[in-house]
Amino acid sequence: MIPTEDLINEHKAIKIMLGIMSKIADNIQAGKDFDTKDIGEIVDFLKTFADKCHHGKEETSLFPALVLAGIPKENGPIGVMLHEHTIGRGYIKEISDAVEKCNTDTISSKQVLAKGLVNYVNLLQNHIQKEENVLFPMANRVLTEK
Repeated sequence: MIPTEDLINEHKAIKIMLGIMSKIADNIQAGKDFDTKDIGEIVDFLKTFADKCHHGKEETSLFPALVLAGIPKENGPIGVMLHEHTIGRGYIKEISDAVEKCNTDTISSKQVLAKGLVNYVNLLQNHIQKEENVLFPMANRVLTEK
């Protein structure tokens, strides 16, 4: 097993959710109805699985191991990934806040929600691509299975 295999497998689930989020954003922008409960469940998934579980593993295990192996934390791929995790958390909050406002201020909140979904999807798609094409191959070269 390669050191990043579990993280790559987790990306598969995250990518499925990103596809769902993209479709919901398209529907919102097209004026179609959506269920705020569905968005609430997406936010729960993002907070629990994508952020706490997946990003948590990276931040508490992978990144520190890479630093110990000589990969600099600042001014390199680790710093970029950490920065993007922070940006993603901001988008999750934006999505969550917009869902709450959809009950009272539907028109502008729907547009904020759609924009938040699109921003998060774009960020994570690019983030995953950088991890799978740059950071993870680097990790697999410098880390052992142990």
